Amino acid sequence: MTTLPNLNSPPEEAPRAVSLWQAVGFWLKLGFISFGGPAGQISIMHEELVVRRRWISEMRFLHALSYCMVLPGPEAQQLATYIGWLMHKTLGGLVAGVLFVLPSLVILVALSWVYIAFGDLPLVAGLFYGIKPAVMAVVVQAAHRLGSRALNNSALWSIAAASFMVTFLLHVPFPLIVLGAAAIGFFGGRMAPATFNTGRAHAPTQKAPSVALIDDATPTPTHAVFKWGRLVRVVLVGAVLWTAPMVWLTWQFGFSHSLTQMGWFFTKAALLTFGGAYAVLPYVYQGAVDHFGWVTATQMMDGLALGESTPGPLIMIVAFVGFIGGYVKAIFGPESLFLAGAVAATLVTWFTFLPSFLFIFAGGPLVESTRNDLKFTAPLTAITAAVVGVILNLALFFGYHVLWPHGLHGTFDWPSAAIAFAAAVALFYFRHSVIQVLAASGLIGICIRWLA
Repeated sequence: MTTLPNLNSPPEEAPRAVSLWQAVGFWLKLGFISFGGPAGQISIMHEELVVRRRWISEMRFLHALSYCMVLPGPEAQQLATYIGWLMHKTLGGLVAGVLFVLPSLVILVALSWVYIAFGDLPLVAGLFYGIKPAVMAVVVQAAHRLGSRALNNSALWSIAAASFMVTFLLHVPFPLIVLGAAAIGFFGGRMAPATFNTGRAHAPTQKAPSVALIDDATPTPTHAVFKWGRLVRVVLVGAVLWTAPMVWLTWQFGFSHSLTQMGWFFTKAALLTFGGAYAVLPYVYQGAVDHFGWVTATQMMDGLALGESTPGPLIMIVAFVGFIGGYVKAIFGPESLFLAGAVAATLVTWFTFLPSFLFIFAGGPLVESTRNDLKFTAPLTAITAAVVGVILNLALFFGYHVLWPHGLHGTFDWPSAAIAFAAAVALFYFRHSVIQVLAASGLIGICIRWLA
């Protein structure tokens, strides 16, 4: 006879306080293992921060995630910044956000240099061939994980299903999906508050609840309390951090120079990235390929493969575009090609991610103040449900391009399908980590290309 655990047993003790240096170690590690695009990265953060380390509770994690989903920019990087800020003030947010991006920038600069300087590399091509189908499995796992936690009633399941259908069949832009879900949550929270009050709707589990360092009942830290004076200071500092380099570039090189145009162009791109990198890629493609000629169409697709196969946000493809543009344009002369590419890559990364930090530092206190107010949490709950459908659509997007690389009229890529299936089994059944699955898939891809 099976003995059930005592559901009335006291919860686990809260973990010990985490120092800033301990957090630095984790955020640096995360920067090197954050594969799989936003869905995979959010999945990794949830596993590490909510389940294993218990630095933040489930509901506070989802509340922060819902806010980041509304913002333009890379939501996974913004979520890391938000949690770092909540734990260790502004410095903690800066550390978390910068370390989420910095390893990716260094890796992409190195790989971009190898790409443009040494041409085609069969080893790298094989690595990408194996990783891309595994990424598809990672995205499916992320949709499953988020859905199993966020969709706890039929109404939220319906929102997720509707989100998937309008994305897949009607190609409705992500901002409209967010607005629609927010409207449903806004009115639904008034008409059926229990449906959207997910913080109190969780059914009992077979395990006593774990207490997190920042738990549901933990008071908002002093630095996270909304104050108008602080908001004004954040906005002014952000304005200076954007204006100073833009004015200097214009004065030093002129407004029509490639570096100045990169700063201006990628600032606009950063403010248009609703729905993640895929939503803004057509805009970046049009500007970088057709208008400015920083990269060719082929180079842009290769950059996308690099972005998918390296840690960090997928929008880091902008670093590849900047490097290739600076290198090819020889903006510092033919003797300094690598320097030109590295400076351009760093510059576009600065202008792309600066708005993300400002959104968190300016809006975070307001989000914390609305954490227990159903008028604000119900729309965010509905948005989280809609995001599940969008992530599932992203998995199908990967599947189409990976399994039918030449379109539906082309041949079906059976080796990629086998890799995707094996990766899914490893993730769902054997519960291997994302980095283990991606590494093994990359090795398999190299072997397949070597034997072909």
